Amino acid sequence: MSLFQNAESRTRIALWLMWVTPALWSVNYIVARSAPGVVEPHMLALGRWALAGVILAFVARSELWRERSSTLADSWRYLVLGALGMLICGAWVYQGAKTTSAINIALIYAASPVLIALGAVVWLGERFSWRQGLGVVVAMAGVFHVVVKGQWLALGQVQWVAGDAWIVVAMAAWAGYALLQKKWSSPLGSTARLAAICMGGVLVLLPFSIWEYQQADRPAWTLQATVLVVAAGLLPGIGAYWAYGFCQKVLGASRVAASMYLGPLYGGLAAWIVLGEAMGWHHVMGAALILPGIYLASKR
Repeated sequence: MSLFQNAESRTRIALWLMWVTPALWSVNYIVARSAPGVVEPHMLALGRWALAGVILAFVARSELWRERSSTLADSWRYLVLGALGMLICGAWVYQGAKTTSAINIALIYAASPVLIALGAVVWLGERFSWRQGLGVVVAMAGVFHVVVKGQWLALGQVQWVAGDAWIVVAMAAWAGYALLQKKWSSPLGSTARLAAICMGGVLVLLPFSIWEYQQADRPAWTLQATVLVVAAGLLPGIGAYWAYGFCQKVLGASRVAASMYLGPLYGGLAAWIVLGEAMGWHHVMGAALILPGIYLASKR
């Protein structure tokens, strides 16, 4: 009975975290928009994940030491996950944000949950009901309504730039990161596993960061750069990645992937509150589609 109650409690927490995780990730949009001219992409990503890794490793130090043999045996997996989740989905997003627009990023990342859901069904053998499929379609319609500001003909006016290619690769890498975490079982808990992935990410990011640091035109390190690193490391770093990994372990990749459709909606709210950007009716209409879509897609 206690085991059942514990599993039931974990499910409730995971369902709640599905709605919170995209809000934590929206902080990264603000960081990405603030970083150009302040800190270079790979250095920002390295600082973010080094900070997150140190904190997580300290919290999970007993478990990491106890499972050190299995962790070292699977070290190549943590390097792959670190490359996908910390290098490509971290530094390359900051690189792409230098030249691409917010609407392009939102449009591209809207495809990521679809890749994850399809990959989970085809590759991981997860079941996907017609109701979950309907939820994905409804949520995607809400995402597109938000990113085109309610003007669907604006899709024909989107101009693709070099930064879009960085975001396309990051979107595909995130799908791979999410699916591989579910595919590769681990004896580590959510905190210890994310700490191990952070170690892999830091190792992959280090040579690129050293190269950036040696460039003559890099910006000098300032207090603002430190603030960006700390903010990115704590909220979209530890908070969002840990919550996403926990939800995936409890609920499955396809169900949790749908929560990413909240990203453009939460990003718009963050831009309104922090950056003073106007909030329009298209956000309200988008929310009216996204929120029930998430509910349907998250149901078994």
